[in-house]
Amino acid sequence: MTTVHSEPSTERIPGRAWTVRIVGHGRSSASVTCSTAACRMPPRSEDLAVLRAFAARHAAAHAKAATVRPNAWCHCGSQRCGAHPDVKTHCAGAVLMILRHDPVMRRVWSVEEVCETCAPLIPNATVLARAERPRRTPERPTTQKPAPARPSIAGGFSSPAALGAGDPAPVRRSRRSRPRRPGQGR
Repeated sequence: MTTVHSEPSTERIPGRAWTVRIVGHGRSSASVTCSTAACRMPPRSEDLAVLRAFAARHAAAHAKAATVRPNAWCHCGSQRCGAHPDVKTHCAGAVLMILRHDPVMRRVWSVEEVCETCAPLIPNATVLARAERPRRTPERPTTQKPAPARPSIAGGFSSPAALGAGDPAPVRRSRRSRPRRPGQGR
């Protein structure tokens, strides 16, 4: 039987991003696209309000389905922090899931895994979730057994094998520790 190691990996992996976009087709119709090719999109429509509502729900569905990975790199950092070009920083901190949507443009929704240093610098970003910090202790408490008691060996002259299981270890006394009798000189 093969056992699978189930501890989370500490190896860094690229941060994920999903982009949902409304694309106009001339003056009268538009469609919704998603960066994930497997997603099914509605057909081209003239009703922009319906397409905006669908795009917002679709981006929210990606955010809800994704679990923030604590070992992900900052997606913003992998893009050379292009989302906040005026502020230079070093990516650091916990991984967050954000939703970026410009309410003025109202055409693009992005869900991204970014670091907590970049997140507040990205305009129109809302933090949706935070990765759980890795635990420093194992999930299952392990009971530690004390080391077996070894018989003490005075002066190093006896070996543990020579002692019986119930025999006390011999105690060696130095001459200096013996009480002196009156009349004894050095």
